[in-house]
Amino acid sequence: MSYWHSTLAILVTTSLLHSGPADAADPAKKALDNWSQFRGPNADGVATDDPRLPDKWSKTENVKWVIDVPGRGWSCPVVLGDKVFLTSVVSDGDDTAPKAGLYLGEGVKTPPKGVHHWLVHCFDFKTGKQLWKQEAHKGEPKVPRHPKSSYAAETPTTDGERLYVLFGDVGLYCYDPAGKPLWSHEIEPKKTLSNFGAAASPVVHDGQVLVLYDNQEKSYLASFDAKTGKQRWRTERDEYASWATPFIWKHAGRTEIVTCGKKRNRGYDLDGKLVWEFDGKMSGLVIPSPFVADGLLYITSGYVGDKHRPVYAIKPGASGDITLKERERSNDFIAWYQPLAGPYNTSPLVVGGRYYTLLDQGFLTCHDAKTGKELFGRERIGGSYTASPWAYNGKLFCLGEDGKTRVFNAGSEFEPLGTNDLGELCLATPSVSQGHLLIRTASKLYCLTNDIKK
Repeated sequence: MSYWHSTLAILVTTSLLHSGPADAADPAKKALDNWSQFRGPNADGVATDDPRLPDKWSKTENVKWVIDVPGRGWSCPVVLGDKVFLTSVVSDGDDTAPKAGLYLGEGVKTPPKGVHHWLVHCFDFKTGKQLWKQEAHKGEPKVPRHPKSSYAAETPTTDGERLYVLFGDVGLYCYDPAGKPLWSHEIEPKKTLSNFGAAASPVVHDGQVLVLYDNQEKSYLASFDAKTGKQRWRTERDEYASWATPFIWKHAGRTEIVTCGKKRNRGYDLDGKLVWEFDGKMSGLVIPSPFVADGLLYITSGYVGDKHRPVYAIKPGASGDITLKERERSNDFIAWYQPLAGPYNTSPLVVGGRYYTLLDQGFLTCHDAKTGKELFGRERIGGSYTASPWAYNGKLFCLGEDGKTRVFNAGSEFEPLGTNDLGELCLATPSVSQGHLLIRTASKLYCLTNDIKK
């Protein structure tokens, strides 16, 4: 989910990611300007530097447009050219509003009554005008959900040709950019830990759409043909408590599908066959999504009630079981390990060789991305957090549940720069495209930029 994070439509080199404003004549740079999945084209939360991107904003400052979004949802906006895609679920009856804060107990135990409408929206990137809307599904919810989440938690993804929308307990849906339904695949809802619901966002790569559904009954990773929707393969998983979005890791040796799990972190080949795995003794709830920076894969989890909240940096090329032995902090394929640095909901990011972690209860930490050495630890920043941080123009941005974005210098020392307030509950991770920042609040979608023509 976007709430949990909850994907890789277009893979490009990390060096291009920091090359400055995109040039429409360069296909690779143009791909970077499309925010094609959860946490962007490289699924790492780092956007292309661009002077049009704002450091400061409010409900009125640097607002190009703002629109009301009907219903509830914590999926992130996805951008393809001049279109913005977003999902929500509208209820005909009463529906408990998501609540901020830390929940250590059960989810909403009983599904809400009344007909719900699972919706896909398309807005004009330049104006915010709605271009089309499709109802993917209609009916009463069959499973409960987390008190902070919604039934539109997963972020869509696009490969530039089609839009792939996952409502994790309902189905996978495919549309062309003009809104024409192309195919769909029904998903049988399963019981999830503590009735928290589904969350992991879909991933598209090389003609296949990947869906991860870890649950209490029968977990699996499945592949669907991007053109037809026909299932290519399905790999059963011995997992029950993870919501992290899968990651496509393309390195010199091969391309892998990386998944996190309470029991095992795993790398699969593109046919769903296991390549490597390790027991990370992950925390009780595995939510942050894996990502790669400068050749290393980062995997983490940090449920606040657990004593072990690990971070692992993984080298490419592994095979078999690469689990650390007792008291080991590294091995041939695990570059470094920190036992107490993992976040609960948010996914970390790497900027300038530094690994930043936003902890849900309002702390920021920084480690050397290559070695794991602490550069600064647990600096209090205020607020509570579900949305993952993002970065551009040498700055870190941390969006709190209170609607306030705290801004920091992306350096090796803790340096606050300011706060921007939208004054409404925010749990969705923002998106960045073409010099514009898109922030979803509980009721609205803001398009923010310095480039506002008077």
